[in-house]
Amino acid sequence: MPNNFTAAIQFNEVNFYADGVHIIKDISGSFIKGKITTLVGPSGAGKSTLFRLCNGLISPTSGDIYINGEHILSYEPVNLRRNVGYALQDATMTAGSVRENLALPHTLNGKSLHADEAAELMELVGLEPSFLSKNAKDLSGGQRQKLSIARTLVNRPDILLLDEITSSLDRVSKQDIEELIQKINDQYKVTIIWITHNLEQAMTIGDYSWVLMNGELKENGKSGFLKNPINEDVLHFIRGEAE
Repeated sequence: MPNNFTAAIQFNEVNFYADGVHIIKDISGSFIKGKITTLVGPSGAGKSTLFRLCNGLISPTSGDIYINGEHILSYEPVNLRRNVGYALQDATMTAGSVRENLALPHTLNGKSLHADEAAELMELVGLEPSFLSKNAKDLSGGQRQKLSIARTLVNRPDILLLDEITSSLDRVSKQDIEELIQKINDQYKVTIIWITHNLEQAMTIGDYSWVLMNGELKENGKSGFLKNPINEDVLHFIRGEAE
């Protein structure tokens, strides 16, 4: 990690147990503000649990988490989740129009989404504003994922958590989403943390990468280390994924 960086999210000796199982094991490290960090590791490594810790859906059993330099417990839960957006693989839509789905974060808080803002968000993610009147169930997988990202951006988060958002998409749609995320990072300086099983994607998109295995942070640094990791467990994992 660079010596002069600002941490968007910082973990200090964080542990998490659930039903007596030690899921997150003494993790310390920082996600650098304004950069894209990819998070890789085998299934069951604790990656999604780490995300739920980042936006306060669960609390650590021990250790401390800081968001933009402030202890996570100092945030009201609603404000925390506005600041730390979360987009999931399945891009779940509610019944109704694209506009209703896009406006959901505001609707839940008794606010309305202005027409100009709705059109701006649609254009940002590469969807025509005319889509706002469509039924959300009629969108393709790639279009639903773009709408899901736009919906996450309604609250103008500083940090965006992406959990396997391209894993079920075709090659063209996957490339569209990758370009969109890089655009959001470049233009709006949003800190991106992206869980992916695609090592090529992790290396290509990520400025930095973390490798989680069995709840432990095994290795992290600039994403290029994935080509030649130092840690033996990480090396075996990378070789296994490449075969």
